[in-house]
Amino acid sequence: MSALLDSMAQAFCGSDARREVLDTVLRDGLPAGRSEAWKYTSLRQLERRAFAAAPLSPPVLDAAVLEDIPAPRLVFVNGRLSDALSDTHGLPAGVQLEPLSSALAAGEDAARFLGRRYERSDEVFARLNAALADEGVVLRVDEGVQVEVPLQLVFASVAGDTDLAWHHRHLIELRVGASLGVVEHRFSVGDPAHLDNTVLHAHVARDAVLKHARVQAGSARQTSFLRTDAVLARDAQYHRVDLELGAALSRHELNVRLEGDNAQLTANGVLLGNGRRHVDTRLGIDHIARDTSSELLWRGVAANRSRVVFHGGIQIREGADGTDANLSNKNLLLSADAEIDTQPVLVIDADEVKAAHGATVGQLDANALFYLRSRGLPQPQAQALLSAAFCHEPLKVLPEALREQLARRLDKALAEAGVA
Repeated sequence: MSALLDSMAQAFCGSDARREVLDTVLRDGLPAGRSEAWKYTSLRQLERRAFAAAPLSPPVLDAAVLEDIPAPRLVFVNGRLSDALSDTHGLPAGVQLEPLSSALAAGEDAARFLGRRYERSDEVFARLNAALADEGVVLRVDEGVQVEVPLQLVFASVAGDTDLAWHHRHLIELRVGASLGVVEHRFSVGDPAHLDNTVLHAHVARDAVLKHARVQAGSARQTSFLRTDAVLARDAQYHRVDLELGAALSRHELNVRLEGDNAQLTANGVLLGNGRRHVDTRLGIDHIARDTSSELLWRGVAANRSRVVFHGGIQIREGADGTDANLSNKNLLLSADAEIDTQPVLVIDADEVKAAHGATVGQLDANALFYLRSRGLPQPQAQALLSAAFCHEPLKVLPEALREQLARRLDKALAEAGVA
């Protein structure tokens, strides 16, 4: 058994059913290079590491680090809820928000959140989550409720004497005609080397609209595994933007099932690799109903000795006529020592559809650089200007205030990486 899985097993304290899930993970082990899903992301170094379970009480965090994150907000520090830093005032009637630990303590059916089984051995971290998750966010919006102010979900990692691991399970459920904005902030204080393993379920009912932004900016020693599973009903809309700006190893799997007619998905993102970081994103978009649409715009940048991995999978099922699906993945390779692997996949089993996908890996446009240089800009400033413009494109789908907020965070990360 690997040191990683052995340390995870020592932290187990769940039911017999969850023990059975954990035992299958221990039996199967971590996926190796022969696994297609992990072909470009090696776990050899990670499997030799050990992590302790996060203590039940969060460490103290200076409230000043949250001054740019308004209420309503729910704050977790090293995997545990911080009541002192959370502030849920301002949420309208018809919004139910609570930590998963409270829902379970109140006797709510755990199967709702933890009962899903993951059968494939390469879903190792989702399976670990199913066995070990004991905290998270449970968020429901009642039928017809329009939430005007975005909810801020904050996940802070604080450095300490021990490397910790936590496993969160989240549920976001919008009922018929509801609308909600959610902004996730994931960042580090100090230079922690913790592991964050999270699974998020999003259920968007008929005519509901979910707008979702996520900024992952963990330290250069951190490990982040996030899986999002979303289901869209008829006429539902899901719009999201992901900024992958940090962590030594980060992997996000975004799986969306468009199960209702006229469901719409917009999922954009920016993947920033610098230093020796490894950034891995996998999309699995499943068009099941008629007249659904997906617009996917992703930009990647790899500098220094980093590696950026992108898998964009779209499947259009039999009977999903009228589907309109588009994927664009463009990447900038800024160093001879960096690497970018992009893999667009389009499977069509229906008639009368519109679908397109494209992926490119290249350098900054020489003509554009020459133009800026000819106008008096020094080479570094011209490169920074073009790189920033390249990365800002996926943010255009956001409302103006949120777009500006994320643009500032993106620009800061680009500057720190020496890209802009």
